[in-house]
Amino acid sequence: MPSFQHLLLKQLLTAAAAPLARHKPSVGAIRLAMEAGSLFQFMPWKVHLESLKLDKRLEAEWLRPRGAHPKRVMLYLHGGGYVLGSLNTHRSLVGSLAERCKLNVLTINYRKAPDHPFPAALDDAKRAYRWLLRHGHEAKDIVVAGDSAGGGLALALLLALRDAGEALPAAAVCLSPWTDLNLPITALRRVAREEGLLLEALQMRTWGVLYAHKTALEHPLLSPAQADLHGLPPLLIQVSTAEVLYEDVVKFVDKARAAGVKVTLQPFEGLVHWWHLFWRIVPEARQALDQVAGFLEQLWAAPPAAAIAWPAAAPRRAASGRKAA
Repeated sequence: MPSFQHLLLKQLLTAAAAPLARHKPSVGAIRLAMEAGSLFQFMPWKVHLESLKLDKRLEAEWLRPRGAHPKRVMLYLHGGGYVLGSLNTHRSLVGSLAERCKLNVLTINYRKAPDHPFPAALDDAKRAYRWLLRHGHEAKDIVVAGDSAGGGLALALLLALRDAGEALPAAAVCLSPWTDLNLPITALRRVAREEGLLLEALQMRTWGVLYAHKTALEHPLLSPAQADLHGLPPLLIQVSTAEVLYEDVVKFVDKARAAGVKVTLQPFEGLVHWWHLFWRIVPEARQALDQVAGFLEQLWAAPPAAAIAWPAAAPRRAASGRKAA
């Protein structure tokens, strides 16, 4: 059962969703609200922030926790439906993840739709990954991570690198990833009815169309669930059973496992989408981030040969907040 803190958060989000459903604010207005909300999010004390530009054009930040591994790094891609989010909105979450994983994390402000539709975000993700390689980080020491649309973008990055014959990172961590831009109306209505959160107000389907622009939503680099998934590195996927993306994520996991990909699925019961962002007040968020750290610790503890040729995972067990073997 979700914690009291989560139930309170859900009530607040439900109250905020009602006026959004009535007035249907513009993308610009939602962006401004998110930026304002980020003013009250703070990084952990022991994480150092370093701003930079990759190739003199792509805004980025290093978040460097005390005691970070000298070589291993994480490339983090923030969520926001490909139209929202920034370095500001996710800095607290990424800082907490960096501290728990003891990794230096590079996060980028990739270009957003509708001004910069597909493949702008993917091109920026590839630029950041290749920048890490050029600056002395080996692929085996890099993990790619992201939440929501950022999780989908992380998967698209893996597919693009694989198809180009480039070295793949050691793993990918996807927090409630958006794996298929064709969100079914039935799923939206189910979540709105069962959870009281009017996700239609957030215009998720519209955002996918804005990002895709003239490209079909079924394109595998837009919707990784539609791709051939062979040859991908190990994946950690966390998702809530209550969020609109749950069914698509489960289908993606099954398809990836059938293709021989090592997938660790960690389902959480009854939580709102983006619960990770509220790690300071929601215990389930802290638990999820700790589980990311545990996954990476096990990943790099394995012998190199085992990390390259992972066996297919066993069938999923429906357990709340626990790793599915």
